[in-house]
Amino acid sequence: MTLAELAAAVRDGRTSAVELVGMSLERIERMNPALNAVIRVREQALQDARSLDEQVAAGRTVGPLAGLPLLVKDMEDVAGMPSTFGSAVFANTPPAAADGLIPRRLRAAGAIVVGKTNQPEFAFAGYTTNTLYGTTVNPWGLDWSPGGSSGGSAAAIAAGMAAIATATDGGGSIRIPAAFCGLAGLKPTNGVIAREPVPDWIDLSTFGPFATSIADLRLLLSLEAGPVPGDPSALPYPPPMRGELPTRVLSATRFEDFGPLPPVVTRMFDAALADLERVLGVAIEPVEPGSIFSSDGVGDDWFTTCAFEHLHALGRSFVEEHLDRFSPNFRDVMTTALVIPADSYMTARRRRFALVRDLDLLLGDDAVLAMPTMAVAGLLPDGRGPGGDRPPDGAVYNTDPQNQTGHPAISLPAGICDNGIPFGLQITGPRFRDDLVLNVGTIWEAANPWPLAAPGYEPFAI
Repeated sequence: MTLAELAAAVRDGRTSAVELVGMSLERIERMNPALNAVIRVREQALQDARSLDEQVAAGRTVGPLAGLPLLVKDMEDVAGMPSTFGSAVFANTPPAAADGLIPRRLRAAGAIVVGKTNQPEFAFAGYTTNTLYGTTVNPWGLDWSPGGSSGGSAAAIAAGMAAIATATDGGGSIRIPAAFCGLAGLKPTNGVIAREPVPDWIDLSTFGPFATSIADLRLLLSLEAGPVPGDPSALPYPPPMRGELPTRVLSATRFEDFGPLPPVVTRMFDAALADLERVLGVAIEPVEPGSIFSSDGVGDDWFTTCAFEHLHALGRSFVEEHLDRFSPNFRDVMTTALVIPADSYMTARRRRFALVRDLDLLLGDDAVLAMPTMAVAGLLPDGRGPGGDRPPDGAVYNTDPQNQTGHPAISLPAGICDNGIPFGLQITGPRFRDDLVLNVGTIWEAANPWPLAAPGYEPFAI
């Protein structure tokens, strides 16, 4: 059942906002103790639901998301709820005075906030754990991570706790948990969705949706997209949604050469490529990992930029004062950031222009690049790989270059690994061709329908 169909059922009186919100709260109460995806619920949710049902009864327009329960990532503001960023340093922060941009836009469309979801501290990890709220696990396998940084939101959707959950992506934080939780997740072209407030990672972070279907992804993108006063990079209007498919499909195992993929990932990726070639009817052209960009150290540039900018956003003295209170991963990040020279940061910033040019020229206007979203068959809850090791980030994550270049990228469910964790196929498209990657998603979904919830859980539907 799509989001549009569920909202139509509210508007038509076949169900009510109170029933949907009540179902969401009941599922959170019952399922969350095992998953730790939701960090707090919103007491006013049922009151909001009753108000919306009264509007429906009065014949008023209630929007395309009428009555749908919404969970919000902890770094996004909801009026009356604190935003702690998964950090013990902000454990006692006061409630927000107003909604953030995406909660505001989704609530204007009729969604009802029922709670907030867990994330790694300040969203600086591809797995979800912190010292304030603890560790979130994956409903597909409780011994595994849902990924990060939007891991709480992804786990909640995969477990059917709510209809919608918000996400952000500064280095893969939508696509990583989408891959591990069997969801479709889109990092749009940078600028399609405005940013408010100023992101800690100034040019790299964007809001974006994940969902159980491409139709839901399209609907959420249409409601989240658009400019806002103050964002110099926001597009004045969304790129057009055309019906075209790519004329060329390239493939690579990684952006940088870290050697062969793990055998299980190789099997999953090879099978996905064969299927992609069949459904698109286009021969896939392999690309060597080290040839995509003209310079080395793409992942290093991402880390240098994000760490330096996050240090500046928090303030050097604040970081030094609270260093021992940070979660271990973020403490390590900030310890490194404290000694990054300004010249290194500026070099990474300037080299970004060359990365954008490289990917622009590779993809042109109508080619896409296919690769594993994650070059590993799952992460353990503490971020280690399946064998308990910690390989270099570049050997695991295929997601941060698109944040540096601004290109749209979608993660699509593409089977289940031997350990029971979903495998994600990532499609990267030309800038401003979000339609192209979504169109690939549509034809992929039609040929390869995926489960709408993890085993043992029910999709959020009536």
